[in-house]
Amino acid sequence: MFSYCADPSTLEGLKWLSCYLTTGKHMSLYGSVGTVLLLLAITAPVSLLFGFFGAMAARSGFAPLRWLGKGYTAIVRGVPDIVFFLFFVIAIDQALEWTRHKIKCPDWSEPIRQGSDFVVCDAAKLPLSTSPEWVHETYSFLIAVLTFAIVFGAFAANVLYGAMRAVPRAQIETAEAYGMTNRQSFWRILVPQMWIYALPGLSNLWMILIKATPLLFILGIEDIVYWARELGGTKTARFTDYPHGDWRMWYFLGLLAFYLAFTKVSEVVLERITQRLSHGQATAAGEAQRKATS
Repeated sequence: MFSYCADPSTLEGLKWLSCYLTTGKHMSLYGSVGTVLLLLAITAPVSLLFGFFGAMAARSGFAPLRWLGKGYTAIVRGVPDIVFFLFFVIAIDQALEWTRHKIKCPDWSEPIRQGSDFVVCDAAKLPLSTSPEWVHETYSFLIAVLTFAIVFGAFAANVLYGAMRAVPRAQIETAEAYGMTNRQSFWRILVPQMWIYALPGLSNLWMILIKATPLLFILGIEDIVYWARELGGTKTARFTDYPHGDWRMWYFLGLLAFYLAFTKVSEVVLERITQRLSHGQATAAGEAQRKATS
């Protein structure tokens, strides 16, 4: 990156370090931080959407829908996350390819399941083998996002379901007494008030989601954990211009600092959101605000 980096063998001290930290692979490491942040930015609202619909289903008066909502939260919450992360990636990928196979290759005579192999025609594969590398990476990332959303959506559904039940029933009865329909009282009374009850649980879920981002490495995406392990391992002069010993401890300490800083910023932001939502609410935080201003 710098002009003096042309011959690394002549460098030492800070010049060597500056050249080392600006190699192409280190740029990939820095870019993977953006991958993690993008995952969180997309997964958080999608998980919340899954959770909201899951909570609505769980409190539905229609029994099959209620069973579906409660079954979704119970099954996902009752099985280790790693199992679902590995299962959904395979299941979603094969479901999409199976659907494309039935549409694009109707004359295919061989079975799709051949022992432990899943075989579809070339036109049905996702992504196509002729697709550029960025298409493969984007596809893997979107599958990972959907998997994260399904798993964490179940936890969000449980939190939101409890928050809906925490809103005083008298609020709903008052709305009904004023002539509101069930739908109106739900959207105008229940939903606006439930967030203050849901926020503590959602805050914890956000922290867990941050800590779960290294699972991208298990899903085959080159995230910061992958690059920290790759770059921190022992490098000899035979394979690199910047040989060094086993530096994985330092790279993982860097990851530790990154995650601690990120969670601290999250705590500050969530605390401010809590204060904002507590204003005028009949909760302990809302009562404390009322006494402080009286």
